[in-house]
Amino acid sequence: MKDYPIQKTEAEWKALLGPERYKILRQKGTEFPHSGKYNLSFDKGTYCCGACGEPLFTSEAKFMSSCGWPSFDESIPGKVEYVKDTSFGMVRTEILCAHCGSHLGHVFDDGPTQTGQRYCVNSLSIDLKEASAD
Repeated sequence: MKDYPIQKTEAEWKALLGPERYKILRQKGTEFPHSGKYNLSFDKGTYCCGACGEPLFTSEAKFMSSCGWPSFDESIPGKVEYVKDTSFGMVRTEILCAHCGSHLGHVFDDGPTQTGQRYCVNSLSIDLKEASAD
């Protein structure tokens, strides 16, 4: 297992996150499509890891993908780890928080923007820190 800057036992993660978030972030679960609170939200700010609070994506990178999950065309550099995922008979790229190793979702090479990327993220794996109204 990789060492991350944030280290907790699974019991500590479970107590901190609660059952729904624990299932997504620590057990690599997926929320039902079109069910997450950030799927259709386009508020301005920074999307942070739902486990450790590390900034991961900006609202400027978010776009409407109609895939059922919040989608971004890029991450904040150095904040996301990429892991080959061969589960369920598919080959995908899993995305993890590089600070605590929590599961965020997957990234695909079918994005409609200039980056060509679609970071497909579970709403339960992120929290929006809204931009100040200054």
